[in-house]
Order: sequence, then C-alpha cells, then structure tokens
Amino acid sequence: MKKSALALAFVAMACAPEDAATPAGGDDVAAWEAQAARVTITRDDWGIPHIHGPTDADAVFGLVYAQAEDDYERVERNYLFALGRLAQKHGEEELWADLRMRLFVNDDDLRERYASSPEWLRAVMDGWAAGLNYYLHTHPSDDRTIERWEPWMALSFTEGSIGGDIERISTRGLETFYGAASPATAVVGDAGTANEPLSANVIPEPTGSNGIAIAPENTVDGNALLLINPHTSHYFRAEVQVTSDEGLNAYGAVTWGQPFVYQGFNETAGWMHTSTGADAIDEFAYEVVERDDGVYYAYGDEERQLEERSITVPYLDGGAMAERTFTVYYSHEGPIVRSDGGDWVAVKLMFEPVDALIQSYSRTKAANYDEFREVMDLHTNSSNNTIFADAEGNIAYFHANHVPIRDASLDWTRPVDGNDPGTAYRGLHSVEESPLVVNPASGWVMCTNNWPYSAAGVDDPSTPREADYPDYMDRYGENARGVHAIAVLEGRTDFTLDGLVDAAYDSWLPVFAESIPPLIAAYDADPAAAEAAAVSEQIAVLRDWDHRFGVESVATSLAIYWATELRSPGDASGSEQLAALAAASQTLADDFGDWRTPWGEINRFQRLTADIVPSFDDDAPSLPVGFTSATWGSLAAHGQRVASDTRRIYGTRGNSFVAVVEFGDRVRARAITAGGQSGDPNSPHFDDQAERFAAGDLRTVYFYPEDVEAAAEETYRPGER
Repeated sequence: MKKSALALAFVAMACAPEDAATPAGGDDVAAWEAQAARVTITRDDWGIPHIHGPTDADAVFGLVYAQAEDDYERVERNYLFALGRLAQKHGEEELWADLRMRLFVNDDDLRERYASSPEWLRAVMDGWAAGLNYYLHTHPSDDRTIERWEPWMALSFTEGSIGGDIERISTRGLETFYGAASPATAVVGDAGTANEPLSANVIPEPTGSNGIAIAPENTVDGNALLLINPHTSHYFRAEVQVTSDEGLNAYGAVTWGQPFVYQGFNETAGWMHTSTGADAIDEFAYEVVERDDGVYYAYGDEERQLEERSITVPYLDGGAMAERTFTVYYSHEGPIVRSDGGDWVAVKLMFEPVDALIQSYSRTKAANYDEFREVMDLHTNSSNNTIFADAEGNIAYFHANHVPIRDASLDWTRPVDGNDPGTAYRGLHSVEESPLVVNPASGWVMCTNNWPYSAAGVDDPSTPREADYPDYMDRYGENARGVHAIAVLEGRTDFTLDGLVDAAYDSWLPVFAESIPPLIAAYDADPAAAEAAAVSEQIAVLRDWDHRFGVESVATSLAIYWATELRSPGDASGSEQLAALAAASQTLADDFGDWRTPWGEINRFQRLTADIVPSFDDDAPSLPVGFTSATWGSLAAHGQRVASDTRRIYGTRGNSFVAVVEFGDRVRARAITAGGQSGDPNSPHFDDQAERFAAGDLRTVYFYPEDVEAAAEETYRPGER
C-alpha cells in the first residue's frame, strides 16, 4: 500500500447536525416539566445556585439547568470539544481537534456503555440530559450546535480537567500524518487545543493548582482545614451547591456542563485536585510493513495487522455543513497519531468513561477518608493528584490515580518499541504503591503541581522518598510554589480559617528571593561600570525589597520585567543581568511613562465580555491585582495566557475558584469566584465578585439551608424565569 492511501477521503456535502433527527415531542416536554416541578433553585445574593431535588437525578437535572442559565455557551463548548464536534460550530480549522477526540470517543460505543451502566448512574445521566434539553426548550435560540442532548453524551466528559490527557496528542502530528496540506490554526478556548498565543513580554503562565490540608493538631479550634485553589482559565468553572434527599450535598467548583462538583466539599469531607506529574500516557513506535491488503507490524514472534477504521468529521463550511472522512489506524495499544523517523507512533491513554463518571460522582458523597479511599480504587482520575480532609480529622495526599506499571529501565518520555512485547503495561500501581501520605506527623499536606517528595515536608517520615519510586511516577520535580508552601506551613500550629486564607495569599516571591541577590552582587562588584551606573537607582529599590508583591510595589514591577527580559537569570552573567535591568526599565518607561510604576498599575483584572477568548482594553475600567504569575512562586496566581496588544497585563489564568473550608461540628467555608457567577454581561453577577477577587477577600459560603434562605435573592423552579 502506498503512502497516498493514507490520504483522507474527502466528501463535501450538505449534512444535518448529528443530533437534529430527534426533536422534542410532547411526551418529552411533559416529562421535563414534571421533573422540573420537583426541583428548586435558590440563588443567593451572589447569584450562586443552590439546587435541591428529591433524588440525585432530579438534583442533577437542576444542576445542569442552572449552569445553562449562567453560561450555556461554555456548557456546549465543553461537550463540542469532548464529543469531537467543535468543527460543526467553528469550521474546518477545528477538524484536527475533532479527529483527535474521535480517535477515542465513538458515539455508538458511548451508547453501549450507557446502556450497560448501573441503573443509578443511568438515572443521573438521564436527569442530566433532561435538564439541558429543558433549558433548550425554555430558551429557544438558533445559535445552538447541539440541538438535543442524549444521556450517553455525559460519558464523553467524565473527569473535569481542562483538556485532560488527550491534549498531549499533537493536532499538528495528526494533520501531518493523515494528509492535510498545512497545519491548522486552532481556535483558542477553555477546552480547545493547546498552545495559546502570548503577549511578547509575558512568560507563559504555568498550568496547575494548589491544595493544602491542615490537621486538627495544627489548628486553633482543633478542626481540619482544606484549601481549594485550582489554577485554571478564568470562568472555566462555576460555583454551585447541589443537594438531594438521597445523601447528595456537594458545594464547590463544577466544570461547565458536568453533573458533579469537581473540586469541593460536603458536610464532612473535602477534596482538591491538582495536575499530576505522573506519567499516564505513553507512545509506542512501530516499524510497519505496507502491503496491498493493509499495514502490518511485528509483535514479538508474531505479525499483526493494524486495524483500519473510517472516521467522518462534520464541519461548518460557510453556511452549510460538510464532512471529511479519514481512514485511521490502530495498534493493540491505541490509535496511530503521528510518524517518527519512519516509525508509526500509537498513543495509549486511559479511557474508562463509566468508571470515571462513577468515581467523579461518588467521591462527592464520600463522608470520610475510608469512603473516599474506597472510591480511589476505581483508578480513573488519571491527570490529578488529590488533597483530602474530613471532619474526623484525617488529611491525606493521593498521588495520581492511574499509573501503569512499566519496565522502569526504559525511557518513557519518548516512544518505546511497540514491536517488543516487553514494553506492554503490567497492570496499574495500587494507591499504596503510589506516593501516599495519610495523617503525617507534620500535621499538613500540600501539592502545588510539584513532585510528591515534599508533600508533608522534606523531613517528615511520612513524605515519600524519590528513591523508592520509578522515574515515571513524577515528571514535574519541585517548583517555586512548593518551596513557598513549605515556608508558610512548616512549624505552624495556630491555623484558623482566616489564617489559611492568609497563607494562600502570602506575598513572598521565592524566585526573586533567590535571583535578586546575585543581581545586586553583580552591581556591587563594580558600581562605577557603565552598565551598573545606568541602573543605580533601580538597584537601590531592589536592595530594599523584601521580595513580596504588592499593588504599590515598584520593586515587584522591576523584578518581573527584569526576569522576563532575561528569561533565565541563573544562566546570565553579571553584565547581562545589569543590561537586562536597564532594558526592563526602558520597557516600563516606554509603556507607562516611568520605570517607577507600581505593580498594581500594570497587573490588572478586567472582565468586559462573555467571550470565551477574552479581549482587553487599557482604556476600559480594570482593577489592580497584587498577586503575580505562579512563575515567580506566588501561591495565589494571576497569569496571562491569551494574546493581547495592551500595555497592561490582564490575568486570564490562575486563581479562578478559591475556597477555604473548616470541618468541625458544622462545616464553615469562605470562597471567591473570578469576576462573578454569571456569563451574562447584563447580569449583576457578571462581575460583582471582581473587587473581592482582586483583593483576595473571600466571601462567606452559605452552606446550610437556613443560611441559604437568609441570603436568598430568588427561589424558583426550572422554567420559571
């Protein structure tokens, strides 16, 4: 078979949306109305929905209905991505992102998995689809790509991370292998393809999150505390509470459109996910032989044929629908996604949507450590570590939850030899075989997307030791936020709820505590030299700096612009560091009129539109933000991940939803959501949390019915507003 046989088959024709064939009938509407009548939604004075239904299915009906009210566009976009249907809305430029998803997600397969799911889970998925369909029925619009939601669609997006494992597959590699003429440019979005463009003067914002749990012995009131601090794209998750008479009572951040709280707490336990450095996805390279009847590869002493499948991807072409059909290939390890030096490369990743949805939903009802630990045995939370705390006083760090056992002598950062049976996985590491910390002597656990080998402090005997684990158990290593977290946690026994907030927003920037002294030493070595004399005033400012951010801090501005100019301060000579400080000063003067510009004049929060890809305007109102990019070790993160031609830096990623929780006789919590709950610019809750968000001033959470009722702004049933 010649390489040309790999070329895609192309068909351009008018075609209807995939879900348009089943319009709502009278029986559907009657059923939706009956379910809506069992559900109440109470919006508190921040617009946050508190949903209740007699059954979990009813509660989920109301949960997704309320999400759709707040931002249906983001709900739909997440599932267009997850189902491989972005191109139906955005056109041909999204074909490769859709093909990538459809290599794993097949509608018929999801239908079969739905049909064989446990009855209780099918009821939840039924309620989920009914809630979204009832929203479409009560809010008709021509601007809908998914015209009818089916219960099986819930299985396409079962975890909650942005993109998750699949985003590590290059769409450019797919495009090159499967036959496009030139690389496509992806539409940037919360759940779209990676590689978002940046302003030229901004270092890319690290991905990740912070989680901290404090044991009772380290708190004033003798109650466990939990910090929930995901660093995501702003507005990627909403704040909700969902309850039922079947034991559901979860509060926290829900990823738009999902039927479960992703990071949050119930009355007696809480959980926070952070991206893991554990390797859960691998590539297998095959030497192949192309013949007239197909493509073959050796596997040990046998020969196997690559499976051929046909995948059709619809896309919007002008005002009409068209489609392209691809012939794609699969080894026994997974789909072929690219070539490498003549080898065909397959990718293997976890795809267990039923168990993943069971795990994601069930952990929200876990009352304590033992129940939460049991849920972890499903091993389907593949992209996250987890920080846990409960009212019984337990705290824990779980490292990853889906780590294949492999030959540790191989380099799994590169494609391994797929022709060799010795590269096959040997099962999964158990929870106990992975780094695990439960109730350490230090009285705290943390994760900042760093390695697990400082999870309870480097000296605590409960902290896992790097030498005890294979290299593939972590690829991240330590980071500046990890150093910072240890500094604010170690040796403290006086934590309160407010004290944990203070720790989460602690202003120390460890990167500059390390990098600024060598800059000053370079100046002091020869202050009369031309490059030193040019920055004598700046050095004086930095010499007096305590390496803490603040909206009034000129030193913070200088340091960040200097490090951005230099890119890697540790690798630069003294003269290069001084020259970079002069260049940074000039940039500040050019952009703001004076290098003595306070950080809060530069670092801003602004929400102007509901667009998924935000835009910014230096002439429009904005708010000063003290905390910085996580790059510099700031625990509270405010970084830019969207291209902008503005002079100021407008945060698009980092702190998005933040909560601190205390588990005692009653749960107490404070929280904040970036901007506000609603995606509607005309809503008072579009930006009513902005000032508190920018200042790190968390609100009181209304958790109990009497508190919700006292703060209620509106109570209604779905369809009544």
